[in-house]
Amino acid sequence: MTSTTTPAGRTTVDTLRFATAGSVDDGKSTLVGRLLHDSKSVLTDQLEAVAHASRNRGQDTPDLALLTDGLRAEREQGITIDVAYRYFATAKRRFILADTPGHVQYTRNMVTGASTAELTVVLVDARNGVVEQTRRHAAIAALLRVPHVVLAVNKMDLVGYEAKEFDRIVEDFAAHAAELDLPGFTPIPVSALVGDNVVDRSAPMDWYEGPTLLEHLESVPVGGDPSGQPARFPVQYVIRHGEKRHYAGQLAAGSLRVGDRVTIHPSGGSSEIEAIDVLGEEVREAYAPQSLALRLADPLDVSRGDMITSGADAPALTRDVRAAVCHLADRPLRVGDRVLVRHTTRTVKAIVKDLTDGRGRHPDRATSGAPGGQRVGVVELSANDLGRITLRTAEPLALDDYARCRRTGAFILVDPADGATLTAGMVDLTEAGSPTWAPMA
Repeated sequence: MTSTTTPAGRTTVDTLRFATAGSVDDGKSTLVGRLLHDSKSVLTDQLEAVAHASRNRGQDTPDLALLTDGLRAEREQGITIDVAYRYFATAKRRFILADTPGHVQYTRNMVTGASTAELTVVLVDARNGVVEQTRRHAAIAALLRVPHVVLAVNKMDLVGYEAKEFDRIVEDFAAHAAELDLPGFTPIPVSALVGDNVVDRSAPMDWYEGPTLLEHLESVPVGGDPSGQPARFPVQYVIRHGEKRHYAGQLAAGSLRVGDRVTIHPSGGSSEIEAIDVLGEEVREAYAPQSLALRLADPLDVSRGDMITSGADAPALTRDVRAAVCHLADRPLRVGDRVLVRHTTRTVKAIVKDLTDGRGRHPDRATSGAPGGQRVGVVELSANDLGRITLRTAEPLALDDYARCRRTGAFILVDPADGATLTAGMVDLTEAGSPTWAPMA
């Protein structure tokens, strides 16, 4: 098991969070099952249960897709519906895998699984190539700023292991990735059914000289240490001990030290850190993502939802929020809707001022004949729609760009009537906006 020394001088064991995505019947669940099986991450009783279920379905060999499709409806229909999280480890690294659905109607599930991922595996059927859902999954990876993308071209055994078929798909995906402004991707030809280039190298594809999927997962750089970012401390609780008040929460980014000069947002007040407590013991310094309680030298008015920061690199304090969004709820989101914005530990009222898709129009309701490039306003986003939103909040929020800090650049919209989650948002503080994605079918 490898370890990493952070900029703060602490040693941690590498853990890679990654998600999988692919169209229906591309073999995604089989790929995940093969990865778990061939990396010796499946218990004997689990494998026996899969073999038994496969025999009951008339299959001669174990269906490795059953290792991840845990819901009864998933097993009956042979599809992935819910996000399935799997934990496994090799000698080099620990992994948290989010197996996400491929159906269009479960796009919101894919967004949930990929929102914390540092790598996304986009699966493509070698017979079908890049399809609409492939482009959608690539768009979501771009939208969520996933640092690493793998293009796994599956079922290479069904196209005769031909290098030209693989090259054609890679070229097609590369053109779309350039439109999305993806930072890059790693293409790997695989056959999940027989295990080619998943964990073990493929003899029929000796023309491929790159890493297997597992080799790439074990070697890809794990994301930057959050303790190296500007300090962001959302206050969760105020704890009173006699005349002293401690402010408790989880450090979202950066580090804090006793003696640091800090600013409280949105009030703008400033003070000095007098003490820091971690796990019941006083410390001189704390790092993200530690939970802590700190005490300030001055008796300021600090409450839940306030953001404590240090240094000159402050978040943007604003009531006008622009963001890329994925609508999660079955009920539509409309211009003029009144919502609650939950950002870190702060909840404020807001109104939806504008909604558009990535090209300035709704993907299902584009206005025919509109001049090229013209922004066309829309009245609503439906479940699984990707779009852009402009909000006007009742109180200011301390925001970072999502591309810079996921924790303080993300929010959700909540229905004030019943508390239901409506929409996931990724803050965009730039004038140019987030990467453009193709209209979705």
